[in-house]
Amino acid sequence: MLSPAVFQYNVSITGSGEWTAMTEELLQEGQIRISDDVVATIAGLAALETPGVSAMSGGISEGLAKRLSGRNAQKGVSVEVGQVEAAIDLRIVVQYGIPIHEVCRSLQENVREAVENMTGLRVVEVNVKVEGVAFKDEDSEDSPRERVK
Repeated sequence: MLSPAVFQYNVSITGSGEWTAMTEELLQEGQIRISDDVVATIAGLAALETPGVSAMSGGISEGLAKRLSGRNAQKGVSVEVGQVEAAIDLRIVVQYGIPIHEVCRSLQENVREAVENMTGLRVVEVNVKVEGVAFKDEDSEDSPRERVK
């Protein structure tokens, strides 16, 4: 049987002079922490399920970071996870012919909803950088051809 939760109420002042309050639920069994990689995986999968998103873009710096650190970073996703909030940056390739601003707005909503529902974290921002446009080859309709600007 789980022991009852203990609530702790913290009040602090921010640099701008505003008072903030936060209620934390502390379980007697310990704390729950969610890894950055878990949040990145959830965000990446939600992004790929968004209509109009052709692929995630890894970029040169991410490939270098993987080699240097040995971490298995989620391609095209970087996250900052705090105790109650998360910020997400996505780099994507969109399909040609679909309005980019509509794809990006839908992407932001899908990723925010997926991360908040699965982790309980509050997503404060989802930043999207479009790094390319994917065209379908006339020869093969199954394999998109990517043109990165």
